[in-house]
Amino acid sequence: MEQDSAYDNPLISRYASRAMSALWGAQRKFSTWRRLWVALAEAESELGLPVTPQQIAELRAQLDSIDLRRAAEIEERVRHDVMAHVRLYGEQCPKARPIIHWGATSAYVTDNTDLILMREGLGMLRDSLVRVIDAWAEFAVRHRALPCLGLTHMQPAQLTTVGKRATLWCYDLVLDLAEVEHRLGALRFRGVKGTTGTQASFLAMFGGDHARVERLDRLIAEKMGFSASYTVTGQTYTRKVDSQVLDVLSGISQSAHKFGTDLRLLASRKEMEEPFEPEQIGSSAMAYKRNPMRAERLCGLSRFTMGLASVAATTCATQWFERTLDDSANRRLTLPQAFLATDAALRLYLNIVQGIVLYPEVMRRYVAEELPFIASENVLMAAVAAGGDRQDLHERIRRHSMAAAAEVKEHGRPNDLLARLKQDPAFRSIDLDTVLDPEKFVGRAPEQVDHFIAAEIAAIRARYPGVRPERSEVKV
Repeated sequence: MEQDSAYDNPLISRYASRAMSALWGAQRKFSTWRRLWVALAEAESELGLPVTPQQIAELRAQLDSIDLRRAAEIEERVRHDVMAHVRLYGEQCPKARPIIHWGATSAYVTDNTDLILMREGLGMLRDSLVRVIDAWAEFAVRHRALPCLGLTHMQPAQLTTVGKRATLWCYDLVLDLAEVEHRLGALRFRGVKGTTGTQASFLAMFGGDHARVERLDRLIAEKMGFSASYTVTGQTYTRKVDSQVLDVLSGISQSAHKFGTDLRLLASRKEMEEPFEPEQIGSSAMAYKRNPMRAERLCGLSRFTMGLASVAATTCATQWFERTLDDSANRRLTLPQAFLATDAALRLYLNIVQGIVLYPEVMRRYVAEELPFIASENVLMAAVAAGGDRQDLHERIRRHSMAAAAEVKEHGRPNDLLARLKQDPAFRSIDLDTVLDPEKFVGRAPEQVDHFIAAEIAAIRARYPGVRPERSEVKV
């Protein structure tokens, strides 16, 4: 098939970073298989099996010299991907050919490689999370005291500030970061466990010496950078691990989707919007449009990853006894694509936060429209303190409020409650403009921003001093 006529995965060509794409690419996968075979040979040699330094040196010399076309030709005949690469490696390393994959089963390279790639992928996503968190923290501090209309049930509620609202989006990511850190800390190596997890082949190789089999498992884990292996496995490590990891990626996606949705709603209200470039086209038909394509893409990618988490859960639930192969094709799709989509979403998320545009005058208009209603109790209290009759004042505010609401809802006119109150002799003794200062209605929102930075962000910045902000660009 011609290259340009084949399906092109947009996660690779349009969305994900080159680094994440390379992590899950063929070269990295198969070179990791070879590193595992080298680690196995080294450990077997160190524990007294007849594997020579010359054989190990030959294996090392060919670690990254992988002829993918030749491997595919062999697989066409043998119908087994691992054995195709064992034979290819043996062709390149004739001296070491007899001991390649000695005692191992296919899951030794496939499962351990997936664990290695997931660990590195989680590290990459962790750093991306830290960058978005840091960008949000800076944004929240800049706008800590800028009043805006709070919305509950998508209806006007008490005021908040733009900075405080940003901390809500950011805090979701802070919780996601904690989950990534936990999962990284819990991730282990599969190790060498044999065809049903009993290590029978290795026990036979070491003449029944259980201690050396246990030492082999620890040695290889250490060589591959893991402090421990899973205590027991079947032929594969439990697919519970995949499900747990994809749950973490789903969590990140939930946070990103929530923000993307909020931003799309705010853009519709013209309060806040994503970056829009000078030559960017919003619509092929409506030239005036400024469609929120970044936020929409963020939601689309996130929804895709959330769906993959349920696939991983089903795979875990349907594994039979010590192993069944119906997970293989599934995992080739779900694991890489979940990481690629999450990587793409976080890159897009950072791009949006770094270029987000505010329209404070629109926010002030919304506040001005609703604040007279929100502040009615404060007006009542001030008028009573000035000597008015509480019951009479309450009834006046009620009647004025109903009339002002009718102006807005029935006639589409501005909220004139403030003007009505100013014309009422019962309220002439108070300065309504002072009483209706928006900054008096944001509660502790600015102080909550300060506390959030001190309680949550400072520790993250201290843990990751080397993860510096970088400019994120959107692909396509």
